[in-house]
Amino acid sequence: MPLILTEEQTLLQDAADGFLSERAPIAHLRQLRDSRDADGVSRDLWRAFGEMGFSGVVIPEEDGGSGLGAVEAGVIAESLGRTLTPSPFMGSSVLAATVLKTAGSEAQMAWLVKIAAGEAILSLAVDEGPKHAPARIATRAERSGNGFKLNGAKGFVLDGHVADALIVAAQTDEGLTLFLIDPTTPGVTVERTVMVDAHNAARVTLSEVQVDADAVIGAVGEGQGPLDAALTLGRACAASSLVGAGDQAFKTTLDYLKTRKQFGKLIGEFQALQHRAAHLFTELELAKAATLAALQAIDAGHPDAEQAAGIAKAKAGRVAELAVQEAVQMHGGVGMTDEFDVGLFMKRVRVLNELLGDAHFHAERLARAQGF
Repeated sequence: MPLILTEEQTLLQDAADGFLSERAPIAHLRQLRDSRDADGVSRDLWRAFGEMGFSGVVIPEEDGGSGLGAVEAGVIAESLGRTLTPSPFMGSSVLAATVLKTAGSEAQMAWLVKIAAGEAILSLAVDEGPKHAPARIATRAERSGNGFKLNGAKGFVLDGHVADALIVAAQTDEGLTLFLIDPTTPGVTVERTVMVDAHNAARVTLSEVQVDADAVIGAVGEGQGPLDAALTLGRACAASSLVGAGDQAFKTTLDYLKTRKQFGKLIGEFQALQHRAAHLFTELELAKAATLAALQAIDAGHPDAEQAAGIAKAKAGRVAELAVQEAVQMHGGVGMTDEFDVGLFMKRVRVLNELLGDAHFHAERLARAQGF
């Protein structure tokens, strides 16, 4: 399949870029950060996402969504990376929606309608340590009465402090199981953690949390499949956001090279900086191609889609890191001042790199999958 967007996907990209540039530019992030907004995200903007059809991009039409695919989700994620917009899109529209549409009951899938409308925020609670490690989940769910009792702790739960519902991964005697839990349930403690990039996550503690059997998503012990599907799409979309952030940092730097003068010349005329810019351009194109290939593989149901998403996440992460480092260096000392946006891109890229596994995590997974 050609590694280019279709006409319809290009129109969606233009719509997303235009909408976010107007409604949620970088100034929007600064306003939420500087005002110490209690939520750190705008519910009004999230509802507007629903009106535009963005929040329901991977949700089937019969459940109120747009019925599109992974490539379209990546397009929106890339636009979010360009504007650094704090949004529940990744946690709700990508991770939670994928779990629910893959294995949710009829009652649980009612949340899809609310997500698509931008009326609800859901969060997937998986990781428990400082690094992404979905294979090492220690949270336990023991049978109790007609349901389960959960104990454990989760970290890096995207927008968990404003979530209307939590999807929690826990171990049962039968294996990994996913639970849909009301965050107001007794025993659930949610603590907001403002990250270095002014985006939001939360720590969730579960202490003797009693839930009914209908809280189980899918079947007991069969949560690995839906979780893997969500993480695969999430990694590809995170790669898209990294590409968006890296590309925008690069464009901002090009503009600076064309206007900043030193020794009576535009600094963009210096050959050394031209070489660095050319190298970065080619690396960004490779990252874009790897990311689009992964998204297309997911839509096609290709058996190697999971590996492709990991490769895209690792490549996009390394390239975006290079892009923001070059941006700061080429701007000089002012690059890390708050007045200039490039420092904000560096912080965002650092967080996105950790989200759903950094380059080392995915390199190791690929090596193990290849028998090394």
